[in-house]
Amino acid sequence: MLSCTNLHAGYPGREVLHGISLHVAPGESVALLGHNGSGKTTLLRVLCGQIAPTSGSVLLGGSDPAALSVRERARRVAVVPQRAEFFSSQIVRDMVLLGRYAHLGWWGAYSAHDYAVADAALHSAGAHELAERRMGELSGGEVQRVMLARALAQESPVLLLDELAAALDWARVVELFDLLEQRRRAGAAIVMAVHDCSLAAQYATRLVGLRQGRMLFDGPAQTVFTEENLSALYHLPLCVFAHPRNGLPQALPACPRGPHHAGEGESPPPPPAPAPEAAVPDAEPRPVDPADPARRS
Repeated sequence: MLSCTNLHAGYPGREVLHGISLHVAPGESVALLGHNGSGKTTLLRVLCGQIAPTSGSVLLGGSDPAALSVRERARRVAVVPQRAEFFSSQIVRDMVLLGRYAHLGWWGAYSAHDYAVADAALHSAGAHELAERRMGELSGGEVQRVMLARALAQESPVLLLDELAAALDWARVVELFDLLEQRRRAGAAIVMAVHDCSLAAQYATRLVGLRQGRMLFDGPAQTVFTEENLSALYHLPLCVFAHPRNGLPQALPACPRGPHHAGEGESPPPPPAPAPEAAVPDAEPRPVDPADPARRS
């Protein structure tokens, strides 16, 4: 479905990827992990044909993606970029309809089926309520949902996503990654750059670690999600533990320096003192009634 072998690629005067080999079959979801500048975005650009490799090979459905026409490439792979380009005045539904470009007939007009597919994609991405809005009115997270809807409307067998969860709240993150899992089970091949390694361990069938443009590890979370691998990947001591519900590995920094953690050789901060009880105001004195028996001496 999608593969690269001994891939070297980059930009004028700077090589970013060094000898990367990756093979993704239908029904697999691969999460690319690594710090900023490790080569995740560049690898996605090479895999979809936006950048030609300096050496090595890339195959998308058995063909070099750089040699395919724009329309044929769009039939084979859909991309959700990290930074979307659009006109501020563009209507959201029209943006999603662009995903149907690869399927237009020779007359170049959208059919009723194209509109139905676009509307279904908007619903799947949780963006149907945005359909009549203008792109310039949307938040960063809303733009990401619209771009995912456009990619879904392409109905391509390969889906590449660059930091889809970066601008999303937790509810949307879980909702959209559940959607990607449905697509994977339906046979899609998915490659996604993910900053949250714990989230990747929950959803990806394989994790690939990139460090300075080189592959550090490749395998299922149960095998490669180790303190040694992750600490080397992020240049940071990490603590790996099992998720309390499903047992999949998760990670947190091993030496946090927040206000609730002591530094090396320091005592933990004392617990906060309990708040003083609110003083009960004295009751307002009642006027003395000379006729009150309780007041007589």
